[in-house]
Amino acid sequence: MSFDHCLIRPFAGLRPRRQDAAAVAAPPYDVLSSEEAREAASGKPLSFLHVSKAEIDLPPEVDHFAPEVYAKSAENFQRLVDDGVLCRDERACYYAYRLVMGDHVQVGLVAAASIAAYDSNRIRKHEFTRPDKEDDRVRQIEALNAQTGPVLLVNAHNETVDRLLSQASEGEPVADVTGENGIRHTLWMIDEGETITHLGALFEAMPALYIADGHHRSAAASRVAAARRGKADAVDSAEYFLAVIFPASQMRIMDYNRVARDLNGLSEEAFLAAVAQRYRVMPSDSPVKPERSGVCGMYLGRRWYRLELLPGLLPSSDPVRRVDVSVLAEQILAPLLGITDLRRDTRIDFVGGMRGLGELERRVDSGEMAVAFALYPTQMADLMAVADAGEVMPPKSTWFEPKLADGLVSHVLD
Repeated sequence: MSFDHCLIRPFAGLRPRRQDAAAVAAPPYDVLSSEEAREAASGKPLSFLHVSKAEIDLPPEVDHFAPEVYAKSAENFQRLVDDGVLCRDERACYYAYRLVMGDHVQVGLVAAASIAAYDSNRIRKHEFTRPDKEDDRVRQIEALNAQTGPVLLVNAHNETVDRLLSQASEGEPVADVTGENGIRHTLWMIDEGETITHLGALFEAMPALYIADGHHRSAAASRVAAARRGKADAVDSAEYFLAVIFPASQMRIMDYNRVARDLNGLSEEAFLAAVAQRYRVMPSDSPVKPERSGVCGMYLGRRWYRLELLPGLLPSSDPVRRVDVSVLAEQILAPLLGITDLRRDTRIDFVGGMRGLGELERRVDSGEMAVAFALYPTQMADLMAVADAGEVMPPKSTWFEPKLADGLVSHVLD
């Protein structure tokens, strides 16, 4: 069997009927806890959460990674197909996917992305993955024989791609859903042969794509492909994974902030004095939302401070050490608070920018945490530079909004 090793290719998507799209579309599997998903899917039998978080249909004491969870997911998935809620397109195509969140708009391409390109690092990573999370996604793919959670990819600016997607999104959509969070998801089919060929050629000419979100999903797809390769019933669709590709210029990365449980034995006065050896510390009467790299907001003792990194402390060339999350770790978290392992240290927690600076105040004022840091968001250029260097970002460096919906289109492995 020979594989077509193009960077992306069209596929016959499995998607809800237009009239069912709003009832099916659901938040990504990894942004809701099981309890939140159970509540969100209550009274909504078509919600894709019954597939992506199938533990909600089992007793609460069942382990979320137990075999019966994946079996239930497959059962719920098949029922949506058997009932005609999910239907397979008759021919391979691309899809244009538009996200609207307030004034922010981004339009991307839904495609099947090459496992070979992922394995060779043409589709570039910037995060480590955890084996247990990979295992979960592998079991999910195998149980469904489909990839249902899209990987969020990014391409460098290409004016022609942007124009083609803009034109594709002018027609009648096959899905148009506004979620409870106000984010609008609209999907158009791109099935005209010349446009499909043109888009494929444009992407083939690109040296790289970048994973923005979905490292575990893409790693799991690679493992599934490797396990199936060479078997009698192997299919080449397994050599591709479900992806939505947006131009870097349209991506919106929000701040990913930090809260620390204690001051590592220091008094507030001693901690402030130590911080002042590395930053210019300025009290503020209002919350501090950093407007540039090198500036950090700190909330301590029910008061905000603006921190400006002192000259000469910002690394000049290292793409990982230059990002603000690394600077905070290098200047405050490790030397002053003794927090060196952001993946395992229970004294540190992370707060996505969607929750606002008020959430940082709440965590500290409640006594749960001792200090909070509001960070300047990682920039797409920084992420791409890290990936190009073959390096990885620190944990919890990027929080992308708006997020994709699960269930609008799936990639079946047959």
